[in-house]
Amino acid sequence: MTEETHPALRVLAVDDVPAALDDLCEMLRDAPEVAEVTAAGDTVTALKQLQSEEFDAVFLDIAMPGLDGLELASLLTKLAKPPAIVFVTAYDEHAVAAFGIGAVDYLLKPVRPERLADALARVSRLVSTSAQQSPQPAPDALAALPVESGGRTRYVSRQDVRFVEAHGDYVRLHTRSGVHLVRMPISRLEEYWASAGFVRTHRGFLVALSAVRELRSDSVGGLLAHTDIGDVPVSRRHARALRERLLRAAQRGELRSDAAP
Repeated sequence: MTEETHPALRVLAVDDVPAALDDLCEMLRDAPEVAEVTAAGDTVTALKQLQSEEFDAVFLDIAMPGLDGLELASLLTKLAKPPAIVFVTAYDEHAVAAFGIGAVDYLLKPVRPERLADALARVSRLVSTSAQQSPQPAPDALAALPVESGGRTRYVSRQDVRFVEAHGDYVRLHTRSGVHLVRMPISRLEEYWASAGFVRTHRGFLVALSAVRELRSDSVGGLLAHTDIGDVPVSRRHARALRERLLRAAQRGELRSDAAP
């Protein structure tokens, strides 16, 4: 019986706080998937390392002076063979932007061993797949959004979201399983999800076209987009565009079988 083998990962760890960098490097060196760990105390040093050596993954802090972690990660995605990116940060508000860049995972400090193991497993699968296959289109990084709650991270699938409601600097994702709070403005989420069939119906609402079962009038003559978990207000400004989008979606067979424009 053969033992399962892990890719021998070469990892670059980047953090401007020496104690945090030492802790991260120690945890990475103890991981069975990791063959070599290189440390960088700032993004300039990290860039020099990346220009002279090849790494399978970069574990990267976000809040750093000068070029921050998100900016460095954006540069890395332009490399001919970009490393997998895992963010390691004390702040949860950058998660959506991180996944938008294409991060493999997003770890909150202090990093728990089981979360690090999960991230390394993701990196290993990605590296193994890349080695076995020809280059593939980049995955849809925002097909699921990370939701942090009680020290745990869960992922809400975009296809489960019926509509989105603005809530200050946050959005509420309304699904059949409940409502999930994510820190990001609704305008930013609209940019990310517009190509997936989410449309603005009101200043504070987005709705998935595929979730709309019918349009109906409310008690004061306003328009509502009815879904299986609730009604979404439609402003006069957005009504015509919504009707047209629903008609086109119906013609292409993109609405649920019980939906109607």
